[in-house]
Amino acid sequence: MEVIATEIPDVFLLQLRVFPDSRGFFLETYNQKVFVNHGINVAFVQDNQSHSRRNVLRGLHYQTERAQDKLVRVLQGEIFDVAVDLRPASPTFGKWVGVQLSSSTHRMLWIPKGFAHGFYTCSETADVLYKVTDFYSPNHERTLLWNDPEVGIRWPFPGDPVISDKDRAGHLLADIRK
Repeated sequence: MEVIATEIPDVFLLQLRVFPDSRGFFLETYNQKVFVNHGINVAFVQDNQSHSRRNVLRGLHYQTERAQDKLVRVLQGEIFDVAVDLRPASPTFGKWVGVQLSSSTHRMLWIPKGFAHGFYTCSETADVLYKVTDFYSPNHERTLLWNDPEVGIRWPFPGDPVISDKDRAGHLLADIRK
């Protein structure tokens, strides 16, 4: 497993080693030793999977008191995955990083606590799996507005995405900062 830095040091890509043969392939999707070697010692408590069709945007979600580290991977299809730093004392507060994840590249994205997370479905459909380090808590879930001009995410689509009412009603970074 290769660790690849992104523009935000605490968010990184993991390139999985694929072992193909005549039957298909094998890959290791999680190895605790690799994470510990990079200073991350976590226990995943829940796996979540979503299925989305083209042009669906999910997010940008985060939890307050029950913050979650996330390990995101695409089982089928392709997404543009985004993490926004919401840690108040961070030098990269309000900055974002976006990466293409697909089932064909076998990459995963590590997103630590304190980040909002969302993705846009680029392929006809996409199945996304993400492991989290705390349980879903509806009372602590919040949404950062996907098109907040202060954050300035450059989403890879023309026009308007398909988005839920909850995500459409997300908060601006300026409101979160207060």
